[in-house]
Amino acid sequence: MARSDIAVTGLGLVTPAGIGVEAGWDTVCEGRSAAALDPALRDQPVRISCRIPGFDAERLLGARRAHRLDPFVQFALVAAREAIADAGLDPRTWDGARVGVVLGSAGGGSGTVEEQHRVLREEGPGRVSPLLLPMELPNMVAGQVAIEFAARGPNLVVATACASGASAIGTARDLLALDRCDIVLTGGSEALVTPLIMAGFAQMKALSRRHDDPAGASRPFDADRDGFVAAEGAGMLILERTGDARARGARVRARIVGYGASADAHHITAPDPDGTGLALAVRAALADAGAAPDDVRHVNAHGTSTPRNDLTEARVIQQVLPQGPSVTSTKGVTGHLMGAAGAVEAAFTVLSVERGLVPPTANLRRLDPRMDIEVARSVEEGVLDLALSNSCGFGGQNAVLVIARA
Repeated sequence: MARSDIAVTGLGLVTPAGIGVEAGWDTVCEGRSAAALDPALRDQPVRISCRIPGFDAERLLGARRAHRLDPFVQFALVAAREAIADAGLDPRTWDGARVGVVLGSAGGGSGTVEEQHRVLREEGPGRVSPLLLPMELPNMVAGQVAIEFAARGPNLVVATACASGASAIGTARDLLALDRCDIVLTGGSEALVTPLIMAGFAQMKALSRRHDDPAGASRPFDADRDGFVAAEGAGMLILERTGDARARGARVRARIVGYGASADAHHITAPDPDGTGLALAVRAALADAGAAPDDVRHVNAHGTSTPRNDLTEARVIQQVLPQGPSVTSTKGVTGHLMGAAGAVEAAFTVLSVERGLVPPTANLRRLDPRMDIEVARSVEEGVLDLALSNSCGFGGQNAVLVIARA
């Protein structure tokens, strides 16, 4: 079996497009934006976000459990539960010592930190919750998933800003290839739509201020894009070696056959305008997969709806994949899930290659004339043998996954 032959046997999604894989996929294929004015941000300079519709942590996790978990952990647990069930696995019977957890998160429990800082200022240190650290530390999302599902193998959180989810999946794939695990729960989770974080993004001029049209605010690759829309949620994948998955009769949704990572080494927040780092990651991922640029039929782009990122990424696609694969950015629907974005978009890419469907890029009304790429404006059908999922992050982080049909 080839080193790169790693199967995706389960998916779980909790996103602004909906709770559950099918709900999220349907919304993305409809191209229906989840962005809206957010009452929790009414005093902020930017008041648009993408929230998860109808997420009731008490109902999904139990009141006592929910109150002891930051939302970024709540989202991960619900998504992991769906992914495990989708894979046909039972944590009560698996060998937990051979089950790993590798998750991505850019910020951890920022909402908990903000709330407990308010308590400190207003009520004093004696009123700060003893659960502050267990709730806010980024590694606790992997720790809580391990506790919930008796996963005793390697357990870690990857933090590469908005590339974190994709970096986690790449790391999980390597653990399987190295025979450190037989099963890995991987993906990303984020809950950074908080007053402090949103104020910081607003000060950076990174967010769309289209308050007169919030549903149209996230518009990747559009000539009139003016920033991203912040979002929350989680995406989880179950990975196994393909031979092991087939031996137990599991459904293989798709395969992760390549992974490339790089750094721009350019700027703390802005992408290298030449796209050198991202191009390196794309080429490394294709080499890892033993694939040629002409093999790529679809790219689920990072596509944040920011002026610089979209232009840089389009130039890299033009340069490295000149045959013109069908490009989409699902952030037009979901907004930008930051550390969870790469995992959610990898899950959507798995569904694309499995079902032969490319979702549209919502709100694309006029392609930036500087971009010579084929961006999907409606659902496109066709055989997608090989697809890329691109992710980038502050600090010049780049992570690219190559996903192949089963």
